[in-house]
Parts: sequence; C-alpha cells; structure tokens
Amino acid sequence: MDTSNGTRRGCGCLGIGSFGLGTIIAVVISWTTWHNVIWTIIHGFLSWAFVLWYLIFHS
Repeated sequence: MDTSNGTRRGCGCLGIGSFGLGTIIAVVISWTTWHNVIWTIIHGFLSWAFVLWYLIFHS
C-alpha cells in the first residue's frame, strides 16, 4: 500500500487496476453467454447491475 504522497491505494485484491470484481464477473458472464464483444463491453460498464439482472432472470 503506497501512502508516500498522502493517498491510499488498495492491494488490488478484488480487481485489476481500475476494474472491480463486479466488472470482471459481468464480463465473464456476458462473454460465456453471448460471445459478443460489444455486449461484453456494455455489460462491463453496467457491472453489478448486469450481474444482479442476470442472476434474477437467468437462474
């Protein structure tokens, strides 16, 4: 964790860089379900909203 300039940075345990866990899950679900790059990008931006929608309507 870098605190040398007064800002706290996490360990990145739940994501890679600026991608959070919700984004990663949304991208994986979208790609494995529809195999479409455009929808994968859109679902990545929606992240947790898409994950919840998918769980409610495709379970």
